[in-house]
This record gives sequence, C-alpha cells and structure tokens, in this order.
Amino acid sequence: MDNKPRILLVEDEPGIADTVQYVLNSDGFAPVWCSTAADALRQFSLQPPALVILDVGLPDLNGFELFKRLQALPGGARVPMLFLTARSDEIDRVVGLELGADDYIAKPFSPRELVARVRTILRRVAQVSAAQAIAASSAAPPASPFVIDRDRHQIRYYGRALDLSRYEFGLLRLLVQRPGRVFTRDELLELVWDNASDSLDRTVDAHVKTLRAKLKAVAPLVEPIRTLRGTGYALNEDLPAAP
Repeated sequence: MDNKPRILLVEDEPGIADTVQYVLNSDGFAPVWCSTAADALRQFSLQPPALVILDVGLPDLNGFELFKRLQALPGGARVPMLFLTARSDEIDRVVGLELGADDYIAKPFSPRELVARVRTILRRVAQVSAAQAIAASSAAPPASPFVIDRDRHQIRYYGRALDLSRYEFGLLRLLVQRPGRVFTRDELLELVWDNASDSLDRTVDAHVKTLRAKLKAVAPLVEPIRTLRGTGYALNEDLPAAP
C-alpha cells in the first residue's frame, strides 16, 4: 500500500509541472497533476490530498476563486494550500494569505525550495493538529455560548452553526478553549497558521474582523472578542447565557 502524501498540483504549464512532479516524487510524495481548475475540482472530490500547490493563472478559472471552491468541498477547509504564481506583487500575496492560503511562492522559483516549503507546511499542520486535539479535549465552560464540534469542523454560537473558513475556525476555537487568556498576534500566527514566518500581523486582524462580523450577525449586542491594543486578542469570560 502506497502511503506517500498525495500532493495535488494545479499548473497549466507542462514544463513547470514536469519539474515539480519530478522533485516531489524524488522526495517521497505522490503528485497528481491537473492543468485546469475543472480537473482539480474533480480530483479533489475523488480524494482530498495532503496539500494543494495552486497556480493563480489558470486557463479556465482564477486561482483565488478555485481556492475558495476547493475549500468549500468536503474536507477542503482542512487541506493546506500553497499559491504558485508568476505574479509577485505584494497585493497578490496579501490576497492569497488573507484568503487562508498557507504559503505563496513566485515564479521563477527553486524546485527544492518549493519542496522544502511543502514539508514545512505539512510538518506544521501535523504539529498544530496534535496540539489542538489535546487542547480540544478540554470542553468550553458549561455557560459558554460556544459549542465546538471537532468531527464536523464546526462551531455553534448561541445554537447557530457559524460558516467559518479554516483559519477562522482555528482562531475562534483557540480563543474559546482559553476564555480570558490574551493571545498576542505572534502567538495566534504560530498556533493557528501553518507557516507563521511568512504570514502578516494584519492577516490576524483581518480574520478577527470577519469573525466579529459573523458573531455579531448572530448576537448583535454581544462582544465576545476583546482587543488589547498593542497586545492581541482574548475571548470575554463573562458572556451572557442568551444573546
């Protein structure tokens, strides 16, 4: 039985795809190449991979849009994804990271560096998953309006299921498990994001902003997340039992 980590490579340039597949194979991975977004969606649906390497410039769909569609598939929110693109503008990098991507590498690139980043992401995913599994064994306080369902990768707030991205889920779950505990932005990047060194402080702020909007849609008068200016974020300890 082949236990090699399956890597979904979505790249429309055959020359680049051949090189990436070769180095991935050489390093113990099982790459699956797709040249279009449609094929990538089909392959992902058949079997979610360990990681996706995703080109932004695809012939049939923008890579950022494909990223969102892959995340919406069953199991998609738990699969790390790395953007591979010819565009090196900071705005593209920020967009990719704020969407929830795990890394961003611009062409031309070193194939060995790409494989090193893949290994780093997968190692961080394993470490964070193990740490979160241990932390999740401690349920939220009985009076908490939050209920964490690890099997469904879901959090309910005052009885309503929240529609969360992978990083929003990880961020909120961490705060819920330690109400009152102040987490700095660096700690949140390290504990929730898979490649903290390449992520930005404003990435955390952007995710907290979207989280607050989703929580406020359920309970407009409740402020569950506190901001400590210049420090970080914490979950309020004294949340009402009803909104």
